[in-house]
Amino acid sequence: MDEINQDTAANENVNFQSRLDLTALQNSITAMKAELNTVIVGQEKMIDQLLVAFLSNGHILLEGVPGVAKTITAKLLAQTMDIGFSRIQFTPDLMPSDILGTSVFDLKTSEFTFKKGPIFSNLILIDEINRAPAKTQAALFEVMEERQITMDGTTYILDKPFLVIATQNPIEQEGTYRLPEAQLDRFLFKIIIDYPKLDEEVIILQREHSLQNNNKLQNIKKIITAQIIETYQTLVKQIVVEQHLLEYIAKIVINTRENAFLYLGASPRASIAILNAAKGFAALRGRDFVTPEDIKEAAIPVLQHRVMVTPEREMEGITSVEIIKQIIEAVEIPR
Repeated sequence: MDEINQDTAANENVNFQSRLDLTALQNSITAMKAELNTVIVGQEKMIDQLLVAFLSNGHILLEGVPGVAKTITAKLLAQTMDIGFSRIQFTPDLMPSDILGTSVFDLKTSEFTFKKGPIFSNLILIDEINRAPAKTQAALFEVMEERQITMDGTTYILDKPFLVIATQNPIEQEGTYRLPEAQLDRFLFKIIIDYPKLDEEVIILQREHSLQNNNKLQNIKKIITAQIIETYQTLVKQIVVEQHLLEYIAKIVINTRENAFLYLGASPRASIAILNAAKGFAALRGRDFVTPEDIKEAAIPVLQHRVMVTPEREMEGITSVEIIKQIIEAVEIPR
């Protein structure tokens, strides 16, 4: 009996040692949430999704009507991290060189030198991304997917971390362009910001009144550095995902391709995005393993901008979110 107890204790000790230590990550996340909540009222789900995206090293598309703090949210997240920040306002006349950079002739050396554009930073806020034409959107394809830029035959690797947060207004159509599917597919999450509730709007007014002429972002503390972010992102990749959960993800994504209400399903990139985001949600909850709930929580923000509803169903008012929810409910949860 003593030998059995010793073996059990030894196994438990081995299992304990093999677990990931998420204590530092949890402390940083808690501190970042506290800083974000000093300005943002409510929107707990959105804040969780933002933090998961940065843990998963994924780009974010923020969608909402004007005035719901899309830009402030992105700037606020940048304030909590000791990293480079760059803001690019997209307009119809914006050229790819305005983003990536351009070769400039140096009269002293009689040679062309590459002058880096604003994309060469760590966290990039692209305001109103749907205001730039396809030519400018295409300039983001390589940089968002491969974290590098190729100009005049030379490849420039961007510094880590590299995260794009783009905003767009779903209502206004004048002077806007539809984002290409290839561009949308490069965003890990599409996060929709809703109007605040009554009690939340009252708190917003109270805070704004108490600020007087002070800047609401001036007292935000920097919580983590670029090196710590990289460490956390590496840690999140090591979170355990069982085989049956990988099959669960694959079934959800394949069902989007076979659904009669959708004429464009999700690609394998979406499957990988759900996997990475589910690991991020697990880390956010302090777990070193993924559960079906993590996958379900990741599925909607990952898939809603990657699938397209058939015109007939769209005219009936059926949204991609409703169809994705039906798909998730139809796929059997692994036990």
